[in-house]
Amino acid sequence: MSKEKSEFLDVDPNFATKAIHVGSEPEQWHSWAMVPPISMATTFKQMSLDNSKGYEYGRLDNPSRAVLQKCLAALDEAKYGLCFASGLGAMTALVSLFNSGDHVVCGDDIYGGTNELLREVVSRLGIEISYVNTTDVANIAKAIKPNTKLIYCETPTNPTLKVTDLRKVAELAKSKNILTAVDNTFLTSYFQRPLNLGIDVVLYSLTKYMNGHSDAMMGALVTSNEEIYKRLKILQNAMGIVPSPFDCAMVTRGLKTLAVRMREHMSNALKVGQFLEKHPAVEKVLHPGLPSHPQYELTKSQTSGHSGMLSFYLKGGLEESRKFFKAIKIFALAASLGGVESLAELPTLGAHLHVPAKQKAEQGITDNLIRLSVGIESIDDLLEDLDQALKAATS
Repeated sequence: MSKEKSEFLDVDPNFATKAIHVGSEPEQWHSWAMVPPISMATTFKQMSLDNSKGYEYGRLDNPSRAVLQKCLAALDEAKYGLCFASGLGAMTALVSLFNSGDHVVCGDDIYGGTNELLREVVSRLGIEISYVNTTDVANIAKAIKPNTKLIYCETPTNPTLKVTDLRKVAELAKSKNILTAVDNTFLTSYFQRPLNLGIDVVLYSLTKYMNGHSDAMMGALVTSNEEIYKRLKILQNAMGIVPSPFDCAMVTRGLKTLAVRMREHMSNALKVGQFLEKHPAVEKVLHPGLPSHPQYELTKSQTSGHSGMLSFYLKGGLEESRKFFKAIKIFALAASLGGVESLAELPTLGAHLHVPAKQKAEQGITDNLIRLSVGIESIDDLLEDLDQALKAATS
């Protein structure tokens, strides 16, 4: 079987097959349907008081959700998958594993929504959060306390694309009996499988690349730890943060083209990054797949590639950024990421709007930092659009 030629780790040769078939086996349905039917039922008839056919009530479980959870687990080479109403819903379930008085070490450069959840909700419940730069594992080690229960990070981070050495994080955490969790939304299980690097739980916003078409909102947690899975399963039900069967079907459909889409996203984003590095209107490009990235070698050692996500610093400030966003035509000024269409966002006025100014400044999230979610359109069209917008911004 042929392998993709790349400086990164080899891609799982069976990934596309698993994405298309696991969970969607026709034999499980009476009709032998190739596409899993959507089960909208909220309740299920029981055979007797102590005998069900596997389903009782829609919040507890649902055939459409079960199909998706099985596939997600397979793609991460995990034992268990759990879906939630959103990525933040999944994060809410994760932090609900802990109690007042517990301590969490968290990456300082994380999605703005996660930052707000931790600051405005979790910290008010008596769970202490320490934010550190996780690109240096020594920072994590220094932040650990006797009551530390979780080490949480994104890699690459949103929006500055910093990369954390997951093997070292896992090794440190295991030596101190601390749970680890990683947000893998930017890369998906196609390009990175944190569980295989020693991480305990992986979090996804399925809204992004896993669905890939900007038309379903959902989150997920995957793990091979049976104890953690059982506790999360209770929380999924008790908190009621479950996705609709229809959205589950949408994401299941999206997963079937994940491998193809991710290859196109990677190809386009690399070309965009290379183009931007040479453009006179650009100060700096942040893309882990480019040799200029400070964690380029680490990226190659723990991933099999990179997605369509990159950021760059435009020469100028907020005024130039406004001109850029006014000029773009194919790239759309819009929140979110990971769809087939190309999007652009200014994090300071978007996903990180409510992050404290001091924290943004420390992380380099400035008014001239532009985040791109490069889609799978024609690369020539994308480069032409960026070129004319950059010229309009700095002319």
